[in-house]
Amino acid sequence: MKVPQTVTIAAKSKNPLTVNRLGYGTMRLTGEGIYGEPPNRPEALQILKRAVESGVNFLDTADYYGEDVTNRLIAEALYPYPPDLVICTKVGATRKPDKSWVPFNKPENLRTSIENNLRTLKIEQVQLVHLRAMGGLSNFEEGLETMFAMQEEGKILHVGISNVTAKDLETALQMGNIATVENMYGQAQRATLNQYHMETHGGDELLEHCEKHGIPLIPFFSLLHAIGKKDSRITEIAAKYHVPEAQINIAWLLHKSPWILPIPGTSSLKHFEENIKAADIELTEDDMQFLE
Repeated sequence: MKVPQTVTIAAKSKNPLTVNRLGYGTMRLTGEGIYGEPPNRPEALQILKRAVESGVNFLDTADYYGEDVTNRLIAEALYPYPPDLVICTKVGATRKPDKSWVPFNKPENLRTSIENNLRTLKIEQVQLVHLRAMGGLSNFEEGLETMFAMQEEGKILHVGISNVTAKDLETALQMGNIATVENMYGQAQRATLNQYHMETHGGDELLEHCEKHGIPLIPFFSLLHAIGKKDSRITEIAAKYHVPEAQINIAWLLHKSPWILPIPGTSSLKHFEENIKAADIELTEDDMQFLE
């Protein structure tokens, strides 16, 4: 079964962004613990360049990866950027020297993060920014109000949300246009932890809401949990097509819904080349039923 090769972000807006349906998440390009410089900087830069050469035109980053490491790598490897390249970032967190992740989501914090992303990426407007839910964000609406205000100011083109539930999405949609949702989701991980209320909700329910509203779902950690789980069904389908299991996990996402925009990340050029080939796999309806 063939799947759409592209997906459009903010399709009903004045500034829709159509991207190829296999993006790249840059988080793994940092050092150990998602902190500091990459162990192999030349390879990290090569992966970014190869991604664009391969047709990837959606990159996911954050100023708290490193810190600021992935943003600086992107700018070093790709600036001035190709006209069709969409760089997506997220705000709401920061890092401490002990590598801990802490909330950074008060209105003034969000503004600081946006300005930092603009500076390190060498751009005047961020095309897509996700408000990331972290423990301590007591007022979801207050954070979104800040994001929409910066959108009005021209600092942000499109606003998205991350680590949320279907209920959070409905709340956000009542406040303004939500372009994308970035959540943990994959063949082996369908649950979503709402870090506002510390409740677990179904990822499939959120996907249904995204589909209903025409909002792309950008899954993160789709391979992290899948590879560790060693699902025998994935192993069987991978053997059928003579490909690595990671490719089947990515292909499953592409076939699951035309509104899913996978962003598998890796620090290995070899693994990147393998992952990108997942877009060429055509799973059958029987394969998908088997993997469900």
